[in-house]
Amino acid sequence: MIKVLLADDHALLRGSLKQLLEDTGFIEVVAQAGDYPEIMKAINSNPAIELAILDISMPGKNGVDVVKILKDKRPELRILMLSMHPEDQYAVRALKAGASGYLTKNTAPEKLVDAIQVIAAGRKYITPELAESLATHLTDDSDKPLHSTLSDREFETIRMIASGKKLSEIAEAMALSPKTVSVYRARILEKMKMKTNGELTRYALEHRLI
Repeated sequence: MIKVLLADDHALLRGSLKQLLEDTGFIEVVAQAGDYPEIMKAINSNPAIELAILDISMPGKNGVDVVKILKDKRPELRILMLSMHPEDQYAVRALKAGASGYLTKNTAPEKLVDAIQVIAAGRKYITPELAESLATHLTDDSDKPLHSTLSDREFETIRMIASGKKLSEIAEAMALSPKTVSVYRARILEKMKMKTNGELTRYALEHRLI
C-alpha cells in the first residue's frame, strides 16, 4: 500500500480524492490536512506517510515554500503538487523546490493514479506540458521570460499585485510585514525593468501569470 497525505483546503475535494485513490486498492490516505499547520502536524505525527499530495495554494503558506520545508524535514518524502494553476506558472518552481510531479486539478483521474505510482517508485512524473516548460527554462537566458528571474516569493508577489491586492493584503496572505512586501515589489520592478504596478499587471496578464 502507498501511504498518502492528502492536503487541500477544500474538504469536499479531499473527500472525492480520498475515495478515488482508495478505490484503487493499493493507495491508502492515512492523513488529511486543510492548511499548513495541519500538514506539519500530520507529517510530525505519522512517519508512515510516503507521499504527500499538496495543493499549491494552501492557507498559511505558499505551496512551493511548503515543499522546501517538507523536503528539508523528510528528504525521502515524495511530493506531488496538485493545482488549479497551469504548468507554465508553477511547475518548474515546484520541481526545483523538491516536488516529484505537478498536475492540474482538471487532470483525468487515471493520470493522477499513474502519477502517484510513478512518484512512489522514486521517479519524476513529467507531463508533455511540463516537459515543454522545463525545456524553455533550460534555454539561454536571453530567451527566458523576465518573470523567470524572480524568486518564488517575488513571483507570488507579482501575481497578487496583478490580481489587484493591496500591499497590506499581500503581507497578510504571505505572513510577512508590509515593509518586506514593499522590498519585494521594489526588487520585482528592478528585475522586470518596470516602474509601475500597471506595467506589472499588464505583463502578468500577457504571460498568463494570473
